[in-house]
Amino acid sequence: MLFLAAPIEPFDWNRIFLSEDMPPLFLLEIAFRCLLTYLFIIGALRVTGRRGVRQLSLFELSIILALGSAAGDAMFYDDVPILHVLVVFLMVSGLYLFFNRLTEWYPGFSDWLEGAPVLLVENGRIHLENFKKQNLTQKELFGEMRQLQVEHLGQVRRAYIEATGDISLYFFEDKNVQPGLPIWPERVADTHRRAQEAGSHACAQCAHVQELARGEATKCTVCQHDAWVPTCATLRIA
Repeated sequence: MLFLAAPIEPFDWNRIFLSEDMPPLFLLEIAFRCLLTYLFIIGALRVTGRRGVRQLSLFELSIILALGSAAGDAMFYDDVPILHVLVVFLMVSGLYLFFNRLTEWYPGFSDWLEGAPVLLVENGRIHLENFKKQNLTQKELFGEMRQLQVEHLGQVRRAYIEATGDISLYFFEDKNVQPGLPIWPERVADTHRRAQEAGSHACAQCAHVQELARGEATKCTVCQHDAWVPTCATLRIA
């Protein structure tokens, strides 16, 4: 036998704001559920510590998503017992503490679980082998570096992507700054196969610097890419 769903009346304010299946008094139960689950969340965040509130690793983010799902369901679904949610919070918090101990005892496990820092830029040049293994584009990398007052890669001695996804930079002293690939968007987009002027040029892919004659068209001796950008040698001034 085929059962047809009851027709829906558009803009039925009673249906929009209230539920035909739940009495209005259930709103007080929702408020009570919110109070309890909110206290559970505060307790879980106290377990993760200050770092869990500041910057999240992939492992910590997965925990927050799991707790958020459990808390959200318990706040307004009448068929989700609060005791069940409490068990979820206790288990997830306990797993967090257990895995934290494992990462202290076994550093290799920590690298597998959360990821290890990866060298992306070394002495003003992009480490292509490492860079290609990351879920990161050159545009995203340069955007992160610009926020740290980087104008060109010749200012950068080393750059790492951390387990949290943040970029950590180490700079050359002013006296050691060398010509490098400029990372301003308008400069990065202005690539040429042939050098417009004689002088120092940086490979648009790996940032290797070569001297090119006017009109010269050649491939990078490091990565074999053939697009060039005139280098920049300004000092790092915020």
